[in-house]
Amino acid sequence: MSLDDSGLTRASRSWGHRPLGLSLLLAAAMALSACGDAAGFRPLYGAGASGNVGEQLKQVDFSPIPGRVGQRIRNEMIFQTTGGGDALPPTHRLEVVLAENLTSTLVNVQGEAAGQVYSVQASFRLVDTKDKKVVFQGTAHARAGFERFESIYANVRAREDAENRVARTIADDLKTRLAAYLSRAT
Repeated sequence: MSLDDSGLTRASRSWGHRPLGLSLLLAAAMALSACGDAAGFRPLYGAGASGNVGEQLKQVDFSPIPGRVGQRIRNEMIFQTTGGGDALPPTHRLEVVLAENLTSTLVNVQGEAAGQVYSVQASFRLVDTKDKKVVFQGTAHARAGFERFESIYANVRAREDAENRVARTIADDLKTRLAAYLSRAT
């Protein structure tokens, strides 16, 4: 067998042959899809035990979160769950408490930080609005690094960008966790 310029053999370029890695990947995908719900696998945003998860996410009320980053997280969560549309009457309420931290890194000889890491720990709990009981709780973490400059404006913008990245990461994590919980809740 000889290799061409792309690194494939002539046989693997023909219609009926696939590279070994692709064949194994296809076989694994087919095996998992054959197992389907019997093995406990199902699409996250498909119809769960108690209906469509997308509709259930629209029924979550997001309590206000203090601070600029808290507001960004809440706004991102509302947009991600409703798509900018109207929310449905709430069946659950998500309460989030943030703990923020700023760590200096890359300290030079003069003691000035050349970089910083902004991190947030978001403790959350999902409360059923009927019984007022906590049905799901946990903690999400995110952090983002940024450089420090001589310009004050550049430092403010760099930190705000880091805060925005952290808020988006926390919101994505919370949405995924809520969707996973709601997909299996009865």
